[in-house]
Amino acid sequence: MELTKDEEAALKGEQGETLELAYRILVATGKATDAERLVPIEWSHLSGVNYNTIGDAGEEFLSKISQTARVKVKTTLNPMGFDIDNVSKFNLDEDFIKKQQSIRNSYEQMGVILSFSCIPYEIFDLPEKNTQVSFAETNAAIYVNSIAHLKTNKESAFSALASALTGKSPYSDLRKDVSPNLTIRMKIEEPNELTFGMLGFFAGKVADNSVSISGVKDLDKRSCKSLCAGMGTSGTCGKFILGDDNDQTEKIDFDEQEMQKIHDELNTIDKGDLITLGSPQLGLEEISTWL
Repeated sequence: MELTKDEEAALKGEQGETLELAYRILVATGKATDAERLVPIEWSHLSGVNYNTIGDAGEEFLSKISQTARVKVKTTLNPMGFDIDNVSKFNLDEDFIKKQQSIRNSYEQMGVILSFSCIPYEIFDLPEKNTQVSFAETNAAIYVNSIAHLKTNKESAFSALASALTGKSPYSDLRKDVSPNLTIRMKIEEPNELTFGMLGFFAGKVADNSVSISGVKDLDKRSCKSLCAGMGTSGTCGKFILGDDNDQTEKIDFDEQEMQKIHDELNTIDKGDLITLGSPQLGLEEISTWL
């Protein structure tokens, strides 16, 4: 992978231990994905925020690097483990609160925007089409690739943080304009957001990095989020294109039979005592329809 002189110097540790580590992560990722070079990005969205997810090792790592590290681009955050304004209402473990606060403080010290949301595309103004970004949250990465027409790979917590610290990301996979080699033909009449969630889960299982979906003209916000979230959980697919059948691609149908298979795979119980909403998070308008 070709690096500039400044990137080579940083990789050798000439710009400090933190940037050396960040470039090591990016170079390793780039080599694994056959990247030719690193490209500048304008926005990074980080996962690896909830203490329940990253544990003591993650908390200690962030605490250490935040002493010297500062982000170089606009950087936003996924949700953390509690609502800081209401934490006293829930009788949470004091050690958990302490460690989660430490993670929050580390990101703040690095200059990260404390957005605590997995739907940054609904909160912040989006950059121009074809802008390179680095998103670790899967539903958000798929959304900005597919709907906002930005460019990001499905980043890991480490690679997105490395991109935030360097302002760079490997030029590979979804960052390139590669056409899908598979078209999923939507065969469900009058689909709802649950249908689109199962379509997304199906697409993630059968597609590679990107997929074309025919038979879908317009998606409302909720159905779009459902499609992105479902796709992000079941495979490597990180982008969809809505349009007519492409003669150059393999065809596969998503019909009632396929939808029932996905439903049966995901549904593990007939009834429950608790219903949770979100993931990705719902806006006030969406929540109001459930009340």
